[in-house]
Amino acid sequence: MPNVATEAKIFACSQSTELAEKIAAKFGAPLGKVITSTYSDGEFQPSYEESIRGTRLFIIGSTHPGPKNLMEMLLMIDAAKRASARHITAVLPYFGWARQDRKDKPRVPIAAKLVAKMLEAAGATRIITMDLHADQIQGFFEKPVDHLFASTVFLPYLRSLKLNNLTIASPDMGGSKRAYAYSKALESDVVICYKQREKANIISHMELIGDVTGKNVVLVDDMVDTAGTLTTAADLMMERGALSVRAICTHPILSGNAYERLENSKLEELIVTDSIPLKQKSDKIRVISCADLFAEVMHNVHYNKSISSKFLM
Repeated sequence: MPNVATEAKIFACSQSTELAEKIAAKFGAPLGKVITSTYSDGEFQPSYEESIRGTRLFIIGSTHPGPKNLMEMLLMIDAAKRASARHITAVLPYFGWARQDRKDKPRVPIAAKLVAKMLEAAGATRIITMDLHADQIQGFFEKPVDHLFASTVFLPYLRSLKLNNLTIASPDMGGSKRAYAYSKALESDVVICYKQREKANIISHMELIGDVTGKNVVLVDDMVDTAGTLTTAADLMMERGALSVRAICTHPILSGNAYERLENSKLEELIVTDSIPLKQKSDKIRVISCADLFAEVMHNVHYNKSISSKFLM
């Protein structure tokens, strides 16, 4: 029989349709058609409306909570496996449930490991994701994981601002590695915030390690949820003499009172990607698309080319 090249097809979960359309356009392939049937009790069933037998499938969908987003990805992967797709790549711009990457107290789950195993059990043969909450989550998978860094899209924008006396800041001790990587690329100083939490999403105390007097500060983090940490850090730095404070956060979860906190804070600008669609617009939020990054990596994966140039740090 003749050697037939594997065709690439791109499909989207409903929560990431807008981003998937941008990725598909950049990739140079049409976005595949999927219809979803929903029962009255909320159960739903996705269905591919074209043949995918023997193809390399890219299924794009962030898995931010609630659980419907993850469940839709799992059902899409399972349907592709049962329809005889040759390769099934789960493209997760935001890998949800990642904050539960270890047991930090007795009798709690490790949700990130569970989600990894669920994706593999459903039939994913490769994972492409961006700015995991913890790098070691890659080790929860037995399949190849391409862990991209949003610095690829953020650094050019930061350089375009041409900020004098630039200082990179980490909003907590856990993000210090990311902050040092940005500071090395931008040849700037680093400061770190030390925070103590009363419980999840509630900060009891924050202190600043380093001097920000007369500096233009850029806070760097992988996600922004309630914006409590960012806004507290921004206000603290302005009190300590900073000229301005911006924040770069890859994944804009922005739950609870996040938008209100941002508007009332001294944060000049919040720069995010479109890995998660914004719930509402804000003059303080600038969105930089990650579509080109994912499209290029997907293209190189499909044609078995190197993607190492996309790992800036």
